Amino acid sequence: MTTLRRSVLNNGGDMNYYGSKELAASFRTVRNNTIKIAEDIPESKYEFRPAPDTRTVAQSLTHIALSTRFQQRLQTSKVSDLATVNFPDFYKDMVTEEAKPRTKSDIIALLKSEGDSYAAFLEGLSEAFLAESVKMSPQGGGGTKTRFEMLLGPKEHEMHHRAQLMTIQRLIGQVPHLTRQMQDRMAQANAGQQAQR
Repeated sequence: MTTLRRSVLNNGGDMNYYGSKELAASFRTVRNNTIKIAEDIPESKYEFRPAPDTRTVAQSLTHIALSTRFQQRLQTSKVSDLATVNFPDFYKDMVTEEAKPRTKSDIIALLKSEGDSYAAFLEGLSEAFLAESVKMSPQGGGGTKTRFEMLLGPKEHEMHHRAQLMTIQRLIGQVPHLTRQMQDRMAQANAGQQAQR
């Protein structure tokens, strides 16, 4: 138990703790929902672009699949000051990797493999590591963040892009799977209420 956590508990504070296992589990939930969207959208719509100068479905899914690499590489190298990171080199590699042509099945396989890699990485992190502070770059606003907060970033980033994909599903005439599930639950609840009358 870290000194901070012990101090909070000893001083009568309540702590709702979210550690590496929870990080990994919540990331897996998000990634599995993204994979379901990737499976639901027909390959014929993978080149759909909702507006000029935006990513296609395929590009968005590839971007999501690869986006965990930044935090995984950054945290594996145990960088403590982002001013020391060569961002142009990293992003050059990402742009090159994202630009590779891929089929629907290639993209789904990439979502699965990159997701599994990141979740396994998260699961293996110690509480002490998650509590460490990292100095942000001046261009990023300065200050510090814990590694924990930084490692939440890929999930938040994925949810942002997944919301875009769910809107695209509506544009191509699909009802997203999470919406279908909610509609099914509501229909069952309504049917149950009708049966009780």
